[in-house]
Amino acid sequence: MSTPTSPKYELGTQFAEALPEMAVQTAAEVPAKAQLVALSDSLAAELDLDAEWLRTDDGVAFLAGQDTDAGTFVAQAYSGHQFGTFNPNLGDGRALLLGELRDREGRLRDIALKGSGRTRFSRMGDGRAVLGPMLREYLISEAMAALGVPTTRSLAVIATGHGVRRETLQPGAILTRVAASHLRVGSFQYARIAGEDELLRRLADHAIARHHPAAAHAENPYLALLDAVISAQASLVAQWMNVGFIHGVMNTDNMTISGETIDYGPCAFMDRFDPATVFSSIDAQRRYAYGNQPQIAHWNLVRFAETLLPLLADSPERGVELAEASLRRFPDLYTDAWRAGMAAKLGLAPDDVPPELLGDLMDLMTSHALDFTSFFRALARVSGDDRTPVVSLVSEPEALGAWLDRWLALGPDRELMDRTNPVYIPRNHLVEEALDAATGGDLEPFGTLLDAVTSPFQPRPGLERYAQPAPEDFGPYTTYCGT
Repeated sequence: MSTPTSPKYELGTQFAEALPEMAVQTAAEVPAKAQLVALSDSLAAELDLDAEWLRTDDGVAFLAGQDTDAGTFVAQAYSGHQFGTFNPNLGDGRALLLGELRDREGRLRDIALKGSGRTRFSRMGDGRAVLGPMLREYLISEAMAALGVPTTRSLAVIATGHGVRRETLQPGAILTRVAASHLRVGSFQYARIAGEDELLRRLADHAIARHHPAAAHAENPYLALLDAVISAQASLVAQWMNVGFIHGVMNTDNMTISGETIDYGPCAFMDRFDPATVFSSIDAQRRYAYGNQPQIAHWNLVRFAETLLPLLADSPERGVELAEASLRRFPDLYTDAWRAGMAAKLGLAPDDVPPELLGDLMDLMTSHALDFTSFFRALARVSGDDRTPVVSLVSEPEALGAWLDRWLALGPDRELMDRTNPVYIPRNHLVEEALDAATGGDLEPFGTLLDAVTSPFQPRPGLERYAQPAPEDFGPYTTYCGT
């Protein structure tokens, strides 16, 4: 069989050229022995990349940032509020932007690395990443994409051959990540504290051109940018809530201007419904609990609005007035998006769902600790004559019976429910099982789980255990950021 010829992929340098003050030219660390562990053929096709070539030595070198002819690689500068505390000098401590590529739809996409070695922003870190967490991001980001949630994507995971010291010595890896861009609220915070309105304006203009081009034609383009980001984030967080996803580290440097989910560190999907659910080992105060995510998003957007004040109006007072009016839209935008998502999960149109029906359902799910994913999937099997699919899930069936009467009277659309409610999500016990096996050299469990969660709505024979909640002996679950 002939080896695929080496195509030439020219990566753009738009970010580095437009914002050189925020781009530090950096080379990726040379792997000891680069080996392809995972590759998304579907995403490669979307990017118009030759998947067969990406599997060759030259392709793996490209994916690991070793093809220096492909572009100028940079670490991005940004600031951020981490668990509410401002850090002015964060930046890409273990990531590199390789450049931009136009996909088959003509959209500009970032190609970046995670775990590619030290940068100017690494401080005391080694800049490396561990195989398990990189496979975790690959798995969960691809699951989110399959669920229809806006997200960065994972093109590949490359084992580096380096041992990485964390609690123990673990195998190193690089994630090749694809994003609409890596612009974030923290990028604007960095530009604002630089004290140069000209840099802030160039960053805002770059963000408008990249993500929200309609804002350029508005009477006040920078207010339109703020409005667009608020709308995108309200929709995104509503979708997180509708699938039971907990980000785990909603710092301002992890909120994108595009409205994509980014940074799958200590994230997880909720099993039993509880608004207070936290999985992250570093969230001792439960700041980023499931039920807090909408309020935290709003808080982060206030920080974003603060950065734009010099651009919004000639006077600070007028800028604050405009920003506050824009920010007041968030609660209603979020609630409308959340209600629309919940209505679809119930097989109903948003206008057909009485508010008290949703409120009572949330109370029932909390008091009975119902499995979030299993409950909604089972609900589509319920009829007036047969309620066992969900009644069997609760200890006091009569408590649920009255609610089911009210819901059934609205005539739910079962096909809509099956298109909306997944059978398979990255269940925490299955994720850990797959990552443990992969770290030990066995990728089969990872491949099977990936296959399930990237086709999440259609039940398939042989995957029954992937639709089941965690066994009782799985116990409390804790996630780690992997740094």
